[in-house]
Amino acid sequence: MTDYGGVSAAVYGDAEKADILRQLDRLLDNPHFSHSKRFPSFLRFIIQEELEGRGDQLKERTLGIEVFGRHAGYDTTTDPIVRVTAAEIRKRIAQYYQDSDSPDELRISLPPGSYIPHFEWPHSASSLTPATLVSLNELSSAPHAPEPVAQVLAAHTPAHSRAWWRVLVLVLLIAAAAGSAFWLNSRPSTLDKFWAPIFGSNDPIALCFPQSIFTGQTLLDAATPNQVRHLDEHMRGVVLDDLQPLMSFSGLLEMRHRRYTLLGEDTATLTDLRQGPTIFLGAFDNTWTLRMTRDLRYRFGNDPDMTHFWIEDTQSHNQLRWSIDREVQQATHNYRDYAIVARFRDANTGKLAIVAAGIARGGTVAAGEFLTQPGEMEAIKAYLPKDWDQKNMEIVLSTEIIDGISSPPKVVATYFW
Repeated sequence: MTDYGGVSAAVYGDAEKADILRQLDRLLDNPHFSHSKRFPSFLRFIIQEELEGRGDQLKERTLGIEVFGRHAGYDTTTDPIVRVTAAEIRKRIAQYYQDSDSPDELRISLPPGSYIPHFEWPHSASSLTPATLVSLNELSSAPHAPEPVAQVLAAHTPAHSRAWWRVLVLVLLIAAAAGSAFWLNSRPSTLDKFWAPIFGSNDPIALCFPQSIFTGQTLLDAATPNQVRHLDEHMRGVVLDDLQPLMSFSGLLEMRHRRYTLLGEDTATLTDLRQGPTIFLGAFDNTWTLRMTRDLRYRFGNDPDMTHFWIEDTQSHNQLRWSIDREVQQATHNYRDYAIVARFRDANTGKLAIVAAGIARGGTVAAGEFLTQPGEMEAIKAYLPKDWDQKNMEIVLSTEIIDGISSPPKVVATYFW
């Protein structure tokens, strides 16, 4: 059973379960979920299992069988449908609460690396007290348990004062727990350390993103919307897959109250990039990314026919490459993509450059998640040298793309200098 604030799932009362199911309905009615069949069925299943006390059975293989109808012996390595779905649900839940106008909503979350949902009631006495009291009562009634502090104090306290001692001890326990949580949360995460040189500067930040040229658009007739007309005109726009990491970075910068400007890669100039740090999105559709990374250890490459694209290790004697076949990518939308994540001081601009670029767009999406979600970046801890946060760095990521959706990224190579 999962532990929530010292309370196992089995102690959820009818009122708590009703709160959770109402909030689940709100989530699933939202456009982030309502246009999909896969995400609502997955989220509803894991929440129902948790409320029924079977949260400890929520494993990847079990979910693949129960939710997606996979056979009992299926290979979770080559079929990461559960991991991909869970990662997308985490992202959509975060988007829902970011857009929500109600701070008093019960929060449902899916912690990274787990398929057991977590529930957080609004911070009010009425919602916090029952769970805490159950936890303390369980301790005081457990066989062979040491005497609770409140009982020890009560033995030497007049009867009319004992209730006050219990309240005082309860308040002190809650305060101690809150203090511990604050201390843990106040420690800088790997993500915080990565961004510290950027956020520690007062220079304006630029987001340099790919732009696509469209030769026309289809408009609907106001009186009869079923009639359409195609207008031939050149337009610039952002592809939906590029919009996702663009929004993630914008949200991160907004949260940190940092000024930033949006620069289309075809209009950005060297003068623009010399104003401050720049985040570069995309690779083969962003000229500036290719220029910034061509002298790095890991860089992008392609064949003359542009049918194969790759990331190469320029220091590898056997010409190590991570590549994708464009024909397979276009035909199946199921492939393994790779991305470069980098932070370094560029010699041409004199400013810090952040790169989040995949060979294809799925890799760029995964790189954007890696650089904006604390749980994802914790994966590089095992690769970090001393004083890494003061160094330049390059990281190569891989991500499995299933039906055009990227799975959580994995680290395949790192370099610090």
